[in-house]
Amino acid sequence: MLQEFKAFLTKSNALALAVGVIIGAATGKVVSGVVDDLLMPIIGLILPAGDWREAKFVLRTVTDAKGKVTDSAIAYGHLIGTIIDFFFIALVVFLITKALIKPAPPGPPTKNCPECMEAIPAEARKCKACGSVVA
Repeated sequence: MLQEFKAFLTKSNALALAVGVIIGAATGKVVSGVVDDLLMPIIGLILPAGDWREAKFVLRTVTDAKGKVTDSAIAYGHLIGTIIDFFFIALVVFLITKALIKPAPPGPPTKNCPECMEAIPAEARKCKACGSVVA
């Protein structure tokens, strides 16, 4: 049974998926730390002071029998703040990804031999597989 479980983990990529989830969670913490601790204080110098994230458009105010006041409101400040946070988190993820993942260099250009359809270098004048002359 242990062998079957081990085979399941390796053949179904469940182990790779688990590692990906763990690495993704750790990366999320790093990105949040960079945005919250490094970028947002700088951006806070540009944004207006005060509790602008608490800004809302009150649609209706209701007072219940106990005297508790409840607002029915559209919290546009929170929405704007969330959009700004998303933008900077996406920017940091993009920059980290761009720094860590380099695209593979393109291979040499090739063409197919008209006789045997073998891939040969684009500059070749003779096919290495069948020996026919290639224009």
